[in-house]
Amino acid sequence: MSCDLLVIGSGAGGLSAAVTAAHLGLKVIVAEKEAQYGGTTAWSGGWMWLPRNPMATEAGIVEDLATPLAYLRHELGAQFDEARALAFLNAAPKMVDFFRQNTALQFIDGNGIPDFHGNTPDSALGGRSICAAPFDGRRLGAQIAALKPPLTETTLWGMGIASGAELRHFLNATRKLASFWHVSKLVLAYARDCLMHGRGMRLVNGNALVAALAASAFEKGVEIRTHSPAKKLIMKHGRVAGAMLGSAAGDVIVHARCGVLLACGGFPHDTERKKALLPHAPSGQEHWSAASRGNTGDGLRLGEAAGGVVATDLVQAAALAPVSLVPQKDGSFTHFPHLIERAKPGLIAVTAQGERFCNEADSYHDFMQSLLRATVPGQSVQAWLVCDHTFIRRYGLGAVKPRPMPLSPMLSAGYLKCGNSLAELARACGIGAQGLEKTVQRFNSMAKAGVDEDFAKGQTPYNRIQGDAALAQATGMANPCMAPIQQGPFYAVRVVAGSLGTFAGLRANASAQVLDAQGQAIAGLYAGGNDMNSLMGGNYPSGGITLGPAMSFGYIAAHHAAGVRLPPKVA
Repeated sequence: MSCDLLVIGSGAGGLSAAVTAAHLGLKVIVAEKEAQYGGTTAWSGGWMWLPRNPMATEAGIVEDLATPLAYLRHELGAQFDEARALAFLNAAPKMVDFFRQNTALQFIDGNGIPDFHGNTPDSALGGRSICAAPFDGRRLGAQIAALKPPLTETTLWGMGIASGAELRHFLNATRKLASFWHVSKLVLAYARDCLMHGRGMRLVNGNALVAALAASAFEKGVEIRTHSPAKKLIMKHGRVAGAMLGSAAGDVIVHARCGVLLACGGFPHDTERKKALLPHAPSGQEHWSAASRGNTGDGLRLGEAAGGVVATDLVQAAALAPVSLVPQKDGSFTHFPHLIERAKPGLIAVTAQGERFCNEADSYHDFMQSLLRATVPGQSVQAWLVCDHTFIRRYGLGAVKPRPMPLSPMLSAGYLKCGNSLAELARACGIGAQGLEKTVQRFNSMAKAGVDEDFAKGQTPYNRIQGDAALAQATGMANPCMAPIQQGPFYAVRVVAGSLGTFAGLRANASAQVLDAQGQAIAGLYAGGNDMNSLMGGNYPSGGITLGPAMSFGYIAAHHAAGVRLPPKVA
């Protein structure tokens, strides 16, 4: 087979490049080793950190390039790569404008979403985030059968729930009539779609992002080949000129005139690479990533075989997140990422001694950094999220859904621990009862005052937006992230070291070209998504810092491969 650009991997980074390249006139093939396309992106929240994006500008949020650049410089420190940062910040608004004008992908703004670290100079209160708009899956036609569905544990009966206002409606469905009707209409529409199409057709979050990109790719003549693992790259005249793909009918050689882009999702399930790059996983087994199970480091190995180098000097090699292990009927476990409930009022996280160790409302990455620091060397990295009956019925806890969904299945499975008293809960969890009781007593006194004297919970804009401002206003709480833990029975879920994906990838330049050990570009070889060494250097300054650069550098790589300059400015 032959094409102009071969893309290996079908997440946002790969599909962004594929759609852009096809629009620029290239013949594109996308190779995906799994049975379904979409990768981890299809399971994600779909948010992208894209400063100076057109939707912010249209809303009157205008920044010059120097401001987000300065924020990155402050946040990344020694890991700051000005050339790549400038390439990203210049391309991001152009990329958004391109997809809005030329493809099926449309966006909703995140103009009210602040950066993670509000105390860092040049952080923003909003205007730097966007998400894929809900997408009608019927536009994919028969191709929707191969779209990876959202992660079951983060859905309601398989139905994706959009973050923001839609999620708030679901949480309030048993308390507010307007929310009940809103949720009822969505559930009924989902049931109708399942009867007619076998799955929901109103796609949201990362599932909508992949679906819109895939629809755009198909409409431009891009072929997405599933069940097609890349086995090796083909070199010709000193450049990467294609790859050998596996298939049910045997190996297939794909010649790629303009080159190959590796976007296989990093190494979250590569035991050997985890062993080498994650100090908390000395055997490679002590890390439970919520990323797609197909992300086993293929792209990094392919890149290394062609002379590329995987970075080993990042602050963190993975995008850390607390994960709970959800037991399945077949004895296996799925990995649930705890992204939302930790900031809600009435929850604490404690160690085996029953003591708090962090601001629970901080980002998932910061939460895990604190847990790693609090863990005694040689001990397992784990903590317990603790709440009372009021909390779990209002917000749920991990894979446990809020009212009216029952608690009994998760209690029976051992995922959810329960005690009529804090001491009883501590015994069920195997943690220090005296420490837990003392911790809750102190937390409750601080919650009533609305000030966390120990970890400053609720003191940054990001903390507060993740809390429950409506409940705080209705009840007079001084802090939207804090409420006493006092109504038994009490509940807990164990969390362990995990991630949303990995940061350490192939070193690349500002054009997304993979670099060799001498820092020279390898002709015909590009990296995208988590196969590219993270622009953030193992730091996590804001939500969406994986998908935002993935989309932008996919757009950049396609232009470079096609020999076309980026537009001089946003249209």
